Amino acid sequence: MNRINTAIIYTFAAYMVAVFVISFLAWRRNKNLKDYILAGRGLSSFVTALSAQASDMSGWLLLALPGAAYAFGLGYGWMILGLVVGTYLNWLIVARRLREDTQRHGDALTLPDYFERRFNDRSGLLRGITAIVILVFFTIYASSGFVAGADLFRSLFHVPYHWALFFGALTVMSYTFIGGFLAIAWNDVLQGTLMFFALILVGVMGLVFVGGAAGLEHTLNAVNAGLMHPFYNVEQGRAFTWIGIASLLAWGLGYPGQPHILARFMAIKDPKAIATARRIAMFWVIVALLAALLVGVTGLGVVSQHLQGDNRERVFIYMALKLLPPVAAGIALSGILAAIMSTASAQLLVAASAFAEDIYRGFLRRRAGERELLWIGRLALVAIAAAAFFAGINPQSMILSLVAYAWAGFGAAFGPVIMLALYWKRMNWNGALAGIIVGGVTVLAWHQLAGLGGIFRLYEMIPGVAFSTLAVVFTSLITPRPRASSRATRRQSPSSRRAGRTRKTGVARG
Repeated sequence: MNRINTAIIYTFAAYMVAVFVISFLAWRRNKNLKDYILAGRGLSSFVTALSAQASDMSGWLLLALPGAAYAFGLGYGWMILGLVVGTYLNWLIVARRLREDTQRHGDALTLPDYFERRFNDRSGLLRGITAIVILVFFTIYASSGFVAGADLFRSLFHVPYHWALFFGALTVMSYTFIGGFLAIAWNDVLQGTLMFFALILVGVMGLVFVGGAAGLEHTLNAVNAGLMHPFYNVEQGRAFTWIGIASLLAWGLGYPGQPHILARFMAIKDPKAIATARRIAMFWVIVALLAALLVGVTGLGVVSQHLQGDNRERVFIYMALKLLPPVAAGIALSGILAAIMSTASAQLLVAASAFAEDIYRGFLRRRAGERELLWIGRLALVAIAAAAFFAGINPQSMILSLVAYAWAGFGAAFGPVIMLALYWKRMNWNGALAGIIVGGVTVLAWHQLAGLGGIFRLYEMIPGVAFSTLAVVFTSLITPRPRASSRATRRQSPSSRRAGRTRKTGVARG
């Protein structure tokens, strides 16, 4: 099945060279922490759109989602519906307000920084708790990307899992370390394009192979007639319950709380360009998700052996190797690597930014200079990548389950807090802190109770978002109204603050 030859290897090598050339070009433009973690708020609408969607979808789009469609058929269309609606609403009601509000509140660079300024938190507790949540869940999330990379290299080059995991982690960490947010955003354009066309190419070739729509219907009916019905749960051998459908749709609830996606909204140059970016992003995501579903269901007729367990998440790889000539297969498989790198790099950078800006400068060295923070961010990135590597060390790790866990954690901890912070003036510091803690703890606890069955089979995103929202509203209403916020403040360097004091006192230096 694995026809590894020089053409595929050279294609991979050419892709990696392009990634690192872009990263080194971005290196020269990183002068301070703001450049490193938000590209100086200078992204165009096109780059913002592709960067947001490429960093959103990750390796699960080419591996886990086709694998789920391969196993469960059209029933996973409910997840796609939830993701499409969630993506659209995130662009429509969150993107512009967040971009404008973060700049209005002292040019906040990270979510913890924004929360502290938005709610005038003088204790630093809100900033610290938010940063810790980001570090914990992004370690889990980034590990899913490393596992996806290990599956790719193990399938293609037959290397041991742990070496494949190490190589994938080292690759992602290296180019993020070098170029920061700008390198990620520029590379996301390349990576998003590769992912998009790779899915379409393999999906269409799979459909042709099985004999078009009629052949696909025959194939699915021959394997299991339930694969054709969106209301039938193949795994359980019966109709979907409301818990099953709600759990799949609930993936869309997570979008307002994903820091790596929200960072793209914060980095766009002109808030007015968000409408254009939204249209580009929606076209990309709808086509890509439908193509991933098509890859999965046609894989039942293309791949000769029956794939089970984590092996089914390699259906895209097997189809590309079987259906495409070597160079085209190499390009398609580079799309997997692109998907992995785009998301894992974004996650590592946001986590490293949270440590540098919100823990190191927020608590350890408040007077740290910009160059010092830049290097602290890079060193934090290495440490977080190492933690993510060890989190994915189990070769039986399922990509979709890792993504689902981290996605729910962010969606529940931050989603309600972001939405209410942007739209509800009565919300205060106490409510924000309660929402983050209750949302995160609910996801952690509910995930552990899933084995009990019954209502606990419901995706932890739903109770997490519900309890977090209730916590924000209830706590805000029973505690004092918000203090005057620092809406008019601007981020200043230590030198500019000193200059301001000099002008006020009329004392000249020198």
